[in-house]
Amino acid sequence: MKAEIHPNFEPTKFICTCGNVLETFSNLGGEKNVDICSSCHPFFSGKEQRMIDTTGRVEKFRRRYQRS
Repeated sequence: MKAEIHPNFEPTKFICTCGNVLETFSNLGGEKNVDICSSCHPFFSGKEQRMIDTTGRVEKFRRRYQRS
């Protein structure tokens, strides 16, 4: 293998909005926020679907930047 051409793997924390923290190695490093993970996704958890509050964001944006 050639030296200095491969990415370095660093400890990385992936933090979900549900509060789950997954620690692994990645070339990203540091802490990364994700919207959904295997703990809260209904396909993986088999539980009732949790709703992430996203309703009204488009309308709020349009009201804020509405042309007069």
